[in-house]
Amino acid sequence: MIQLSANMLYAAFFLYILSAVLFAVSITGGKFKNRKGEEDNKAGLFGYITAILAFGASLTYFITRWIAVGYAPVSNMFEYTAALGIALGLAFVIIHPIYRNNYLGLFTMPVVMLIIAYASMFPREVQPLIPALQSHWLTIHVITTVIGQGILAIGFVAGLLYLVRVIDFKKTSKKVKGVEFIIYTLVATVAYVGLGFGFGAADYEANFAYINEQGNEAEVTYFLPPLIGPNEGELISEQGMSPLVEVPAYIRSDDLNTVVWSVLAGLLLYGLLRLVLRKPVGGAIQPVVKNVNPQTVDEISYRAIAIGFPIFTLGGLIFAMIWAQIAWTRFWGWDPKEVWALITFLFYAAYLHLRLSRGWHGEKSAWLCVIGFALIMFNLIFVNLVIAGLHSYA
Repeated sequence: MIQLSANMLYAAFFLYILSAVLFAVSITGGKFKNRKGEEDNKAGLFGYITAILAFGASLTYFITRWIAVGYAPVSNMFEYTAALGIALGLAFVIIHPIYRNNYLGLFTMPVVMLIIAYASMFPREVQPLIPALQSHWLTIHVITTVIGQGILAIGFVAGLLYLVRVIDFKKTSKKVKGVEFIIYTLVATVAYVGLGFGFGAADYEANFAYINEQGNEAEVTYFLPPLIGPNEGELISEQGMSPLVEVPAYIRSDDLNTVVWSVLAGLLLYGLLRLVLRKPVGGAIQPVVKNVNPQTVDEISYRAIAIGFPIFTLGGLIFAMIWAQIAWTRFWGWDPKEVWALITFLFYAAYLHLRLSRGWHGEKSAWLCVIGFALIMFNLIFVNLVIAGLHSYA
């Protein structure tokens, strides 16, 4: 059953690739004609059908893994990140028939693919739940949260599409730099996945003995060369090298090392793209989206956030506090992940206030959509992985 589950996730990934290609053809292949000489480009329809099939395959992965492990598969980074990709795929399948916007599909499918590929970099072994997670609130809290974040991710995609469409990339400005930074983060994710597969194929592992945050001796395994070393670390494996720097015990050194590698590899890959294109990457993409209606994607981003925000609030704060009260006898404890969940909630609440009361539409709204999702990803990646806390089990 576990193998079937893994195969279905692989199938979903390749179907999302095919869907992205079909949406690209629907935009660039407008001169296709039928036997009567009429323009007849159905690639967008086939792209949407393929997206449905991809979502069906990913949902099959989720259900079969749930059956195999006996609990909702959202208990670690692999499972949660894969669930986020599934939720984004679900949100797109629901929203696309309303607007029939193939450009949204062209931008959404690669993001879903990246999220699933990123998830695959984490350990996929089935492990028993720790006592704190053995509760039906795991299912209620986490699944509600991830669905809310998946819908909010549509707001990010539509916001990015809006910015690429309207910003003047021929002039050097903070706006251009902002969009290029967003594109860089996506490129860095691609670079990280490439590094993971490359060193994984080489069976690279470096083991260190170190002193953890409780002052006890422990061991940690690196799957990328250790630029960042653990607290009072000592290399105990044949593979590996001496780290350039060591970090305090409250920092998860192996995960920070991965982040550093991703940043550096992303800079290299992004630099190569700029060298080849000889212009901002967003400027190279802009001609493809010249026919996008800015008002339509602005409406899509707003509606996605208006729907996703209350769902995220319900799962990420209300259900989370109920579970915290049951598990830890307090509903709030200022744990790093709790703090950033609250920051995310306040940010999206401010977005809705500014949108409805101050008339922040268009470009201002798009920037807020992008920044909001950046907060979600910061909480998922950096806070969850690098900073030790009660949620570090993920």
